[in-house]
Amino acid sequence: MFTSNPFAELSASISPQIMQGYVILMVLLVIGGTVLDMIHKKSAQYFFENAKKAKKDAKRSVGTGEKTTIAFKVLANEVLTSGEFCHMKRRLSHLLTMYGFILFVATTAIMIFGYPTPEASTPAILPILWHIGALMLAIGGYWFWFFIRVDVSAEGLSWYRFERADLFIVSLLTTATFGLIWSYTQSSGMGGWSTLFFALFIASSTALFGGVLWSKFAHMFFKPAAAFQKRVTKADGSRENLPGDYDLTDPAVQAKFPDIPEYMGKNPSYMGPGIRREPANHY
Repeated sequence: MFTSNPFAELSASISPQIMQGYVILMVLLVIGGTVLDMIHKKSAQYFFENAKKAKKDAKRSVGTGEKTTIAFKVLANEVLTSGEFCHMKRRLSHLLTMYGFILFVATTAIMIFGYPTPEASTPAILPILWHIGALMLAIGGYWFWFFIRVDVSAEGLSWYRFERADLFIVSLLTTATFGLIWSYTQSSGMGGWSTLFFALFIASSTALFGGVLWSKFAHMFFKPAAAFQKRVTKADGSRENLPGDYDLTDPAVQAKFPDIPEYMGKNPSYMGPGIRREPANHY
């Protein structure tokens, strides 16, 4: 199972051209869904207007070199390591899901376009990475669905409660799950079951890539841009009209806010993690 290219075996009943056409169609659906999402939510318009306003309110100019450094920081923190998640379990779940999805999708495309038939001799590493990616995606996704979701872990709602916002994670999980089961039934020679789970695999992946307009799929494209813009506003001093981080021991800050020395003394102690002190599960 782990060393077998399931798409090469599938070529006996479905031509490689149809499989490749399906992949291209899914890419077009993602692009189209993302564009429609931007138009519907006016997210791009908001982003550019916000950037223009921030530039107007900037207290200093941020050069190309500094912006390049900021871009690398966003890549290293928000993109590659999901550093914006303070909760370590949420962060690990997200990383498993993200890298599992990348492995799963990338190896799917490589095997379908590069090694679509048994005669093409698929390198053993590709199906192994495909299965590992699906497993990582499933582990991270199910961990999130059952134990980490806010409405389940913090609000006490049932894990099986489903809303339109859950379309992305549900279709993602079912795609990975049915893909693994299809691979197993196919390698085990279970013809009828293999056909069933392949159909479910295709239905789930079509919902995943075709439902971009109604899911959070497009969010992954806006997230790095928003993180970059947020760092730029901190660097240029505009800070989206939000106040800066104050040092409560600074005499200038205490002069601006005279209640600080009156109620907290001239050398206020660190107040601690506050709301992050304990998990929010008081339902």
